[in-house]
Amino acid sequence: MTDVMDRAELEKPAKERGPLIYRQAVLTRVTHWVWAIAMFFLLLSGLQIWNGHPALYIGQESGFEYDNAVLRIGAENTPDGARGFTTVLGQKFDTTGVLGMSDLRGNANFVGFPGWATIPSFRDLATGRVVHFFFAWTLVGALAIWVISSLFNGHLWRDVILKPRDLRELPKDIWDHVRLKFHHGRTYTPLQKLAYFGVFFVLLPLIILTGLAMSPTMNAGWPWLVEVFGGRQTARTIHFIVMLLLVLFFVVHIVMVVLAGPINELRSMITGYYRTSPGTTPDARKGEKQE
Repeated sequence: MTDVMDRAELEKPAKERGPLIYRQAVLTRVTHWVWAIAMFFLLLSGLQIWNGHPALYIGQESGFEYDNAVLRIGAENTPDGARGFTTVLGQKFDTTGVLGMSDLRGNANFVGFPGWATIPSFRDLATGRVVHFFFAWTLVGALAIWVISSLFNGHLWRDVILKPRDLRELPKDIWDHVRLKFHHGRTYTPLQKLAYFGVFFVLLPLIILTGLAMSPTMNAGWPWLVEVFGGRQTARTIHFIVMLLLVLFFVVHIVMVVLAGPINELRSMITGYYRTSPGTTPDARKGEKQE
């Protein structure tokens, strides 16, 4: 009986694989990597700029003589020596070693964010601004190219725009993700569509517009833009919060790529080809194949 069971086990077919489909167009892949590079330099150069005055306010007014910050990072003298602190909505936290006061080659460095988190790693606001503006316009250009190409190749309608069916299936898809049950299909899942829609049509436009609202040149040309956000300081605060949300999205995105199968996901964004779940019908017109 045991020999029969062993033979039956050996004769089982190998795990079924779905077809390899062409999922990501060339411009979708190119802009994806351009965004990844641009966002990296924008984050680190943005923290360099923010270190020039590490505090956030609401409204029009700010300054070292004001005490109306919703977030402040700094350092202070205490009986135990200098300590770094972060104050959020009036609640102060000791963040010595990370925020407010960090180590720089064995010496105390009194800056908001430490040198390893900024470009350049030392205080240089001018260089930080040059890097930030260069990659900001790179991001805007890549976004414009992506929108135009996605309109023509159907990627925007197929994979980003939420439809009534997606909203109905969203609770189930969220539950599937919680249980780490991933479906690899031709199009994105409802939860993926919701996430990408939020990034492309809420977060990225917000961070671009708030960045423009902080520009003196744009203030002169489009004074209404500052008013839309309730003042330059409010725009700066929104800009910072959106940055944190984009960082959170990036972290979750990387975790999901690892959990869903990094080789398959990376292949999709490098070659365009994506291994789908068993049962997906290949499209011979696009050179897709069942293996």
